[in-house]
Amino acid sequence: MVSPSQNVATSIVIGRTANPNLASQAVTLAMHKADISHTNSVLLLLSSEFANNPQPAIRAAAKAANCTQVFGCSATGIFTEEDWVLDAPAAAAMVFSGDVGIQLARQNTTQQALLTLTAPNAINSAWLNDGNVRYGGVSGDVVGQGPFSVWQNGKGDSSGRVEAFFSGVKQASMASHGLRILTKAKKIQQLAGFDIALLDHKPPFQALQKAWQNYSKSDDPVPLHLVMALYADSAESINKGVYKQTHIISFDETEGVVTLAQALQEGQFISWALRDKSTAQADLRITAHQLTQMLEAEPDFGLLFSCIGRGPYYDGIDHDLNVLTQQFPHMPLIGFYGNGEIAPIGGNNQLLPYSAVLSLFAELQE
Repeated sequence: MVSPSQNVATSIVIGRTANPNLASQAVTLAMHKADISHTNSVLLLLSSEFANNPQPAIRAAAKAANCTQVFGCSATGIFTEEDWVLDAPAAAAMVFSGDVGIQLARQNTTQQALLTLTAPNAINSAWLNDGNVRYGGVSGDVVGQGPFSVWQNGKGDSSGRVEAFFSGVKQASMASHGLRILTKAKKIQQLAGFDIALLDHKPPFQALQKAWQNYSKSDDPVPLHLVMALYADSAESINKGVYKQTHIISFDETEGVVTLAQALQEGQFISWALRDKSTAQADLRITAHQLTQMLEAEPDFGLLFSCIGRGPYYDGIDHDLNVLTQQFPHMPLIGFYGNGEIAPIGGNNQLLPYSAVLSLFAELQE
């Protein structure tokens, strides 16, 4: 059982309008929970209603915290260990004191992993893999549209992305895909652009359709919106969970050709997988356990970046959040629902779809 950290606490406040007072209330309540009179930094998340003009709320949070290091972003949905909210004005704050705090990336002389928050239009591959280990999320709705903002050091950042690290803690991050693999990895033998024509000498759609029918025990059409293509340079990598993902755009039932959202290469391997609620919950439990083992300590607080297509969009209940609050009672937790998650996989930072990236932190002991 996790005991509340003396240096970290959260709060979430929901309102009827995007009033800056929501931010100051969230900070004040979090400070009260932590029993502290001042903070050294604040992780502030605001609902998308604040995105066009977040500065008044940022200033209100900084004033309540009596510090200038306010870091965060707006998002379609936000949450703490206490509650989650979608489609309503809200502010969530995690406050830090003592030796634990948020530090700007330029002070990262020890090459710690960077908490990375970015708008959809600010992502590029050169920055994503610039030598830093990254974890975080993309502040965007399900199609990456709408007004979204990021901020650090108490003010908005026009670059569309911000990055920082935590002092006074050890940290571990991992992505939980929550995918049920339907087929063994098969080699791509023929393709044209985005169209996969042959996998192990056979048209790919027939194998996908058969796998779906075996899983669903029905003749219902393949639910393309739930199916992902997992790909890697070897079958072994897929079996180990070191793979990339892409969506299925369409299929030709007559020819058996499957069209993907990304162009792959002949010689790579593909498995078909299904987004599945029960698998997602089980996978997140395993991820949380593995991260605790990596920390070699019970976590003092956590961050969760979850795809907007997961969480409460499954059936109106955030099962991911429930898994973590059951596994770590009373642990301060904050995060948001976005349209992309960032995590290190196989030595590279990846931008992930339909995943949950969990980061756990344990305070350093003197």
